[in-house]
Amino acid sequence: MDNQKVTVKEPLFHVAKRDNLKTKYKVLIYACAIILALVIGSITCTVIGDRGNPIVFFSSLFNGALGSERKIFKFLKDTSLLLCVSMALLPAFKMKFWNLGANGQILVGGLAAIACMWYMGRGTNGAISDTVIIICSVIASMVAGAIWAVIPAIFKALFNTNESLFTLMMNYIAQSLVLLMIAIWVQGTGKTTLPEINYGHLPILFGKREILTILMGAVITSAMFAYLKFSKQGYELSLVGDSQNTARYTGINVKKVIIRTLIVSGAICGIVGLLLTAGAVTPTIGTNTANNMGFTAIMTTWLGGSNPLFIAGTCALVSFVNNGMSEVKTNFGIQSDVYANVVIGIVYFLIIACAFLVQYKVTLRKKKKQAKENGFLNGEDKKEVK
Repeated sequence: MDNQKVTVKEPLFHVAKRDNLKTKYKVLIYACAIILALVIGSITCTVIGDRGNPIVFFSSLFNGALGSERKIFKFLKDTSLLLCVSMALLPAFKMKFWNLGANGQILVGGLAAIACMWYMGRGTNGAISDTVIIICSVIASMVAGAIWAVIPAIFKALFNTNESLFTLMMNYIAQSLVLLMIAIWVQGTGKTTLPEINYGHLPILFGKREILTILMGAVITSAMFAYLKFSKQGYELSLVGDSQNTARYTGINVKKVIIRTLIVSGAICGIVGLLLTAGAVTPTIGTNTANNMGFTAIMTTWLGGSNPLFIAGTCALVSFVNNGMSEVKTNFGIQSDVYANVVIGIVYFLIIACAFLVQYKVTLRKKKKQAKENGFLNGEDKKEVK
């Protein structure tokens, strides 16, 4: 046994977690990734499009997102909505509770608001004032979103179920619930979207319907920043995310923290549902009302590194690319959404890839290296231990 030789193959490269990388380097890496992604996107559109060139791509992208007052307000509204959903996911993610059910929580929040508008407005032919309907819609949407989020939280806290699968399945239940209510309200039509409701709309501020959504995005982001950084509850959920055993040792009720955090998360998603229904140009609801913002917000929250300021930047970037690509398609003669989605996918992929470089460093193996810990010399490809 003493003379037995063990052959150990050396790895080609080594991946190690970085120490705290300076913010300026993080910004530089992300900026390079964004520029590279847009350059690749411009070349892709030039190749597959009937007309245009990379310069036209960039001008179309900026004009499509920020080319007019209407487009600027739409960009700000889309950014604010995505930012609100990201802020809803942020406390759950910091607690290591992987909430994949934001789409469903948005849908049930919007459905609760629409139900108030339907029964208290349309159903009574305007007998109840819009102010009362709005107050009830706000409360109902927050409660509905919180309930939809707290159901998997209770099962996680009490029975340690898989929260990712549980919250994901709740999305499909929410979609079915929307279809069921539409079938009840509009009998025998087979519609998947409810007709417009003319009662209980959220107020229009300064002549722009988007203003309220933008203000809500700013308020929710500021409140979440203060909640996580300065409140006792924010400290507790961070500690639970680091180690549940340590949290229990310090006297924190882990089950209570999990349930409380998901109530907050679901309530914010419910507000987003309210903004998408009662605050929309066409107050209605359908299975696509959430527009998959719950899944997009997972990416923006992760890329933002749990920093609300960085998350706001990633939300703005996603909204900018999504809105700008609509005009790129027109100017390049691209008929199918598939090619536009490919370009968007390239941008997302490179940003996610650079996020890996921000968190980890890759070092190549040196051919000759003294391995002092193990007491032997390293060979070029293999090493032998007696």
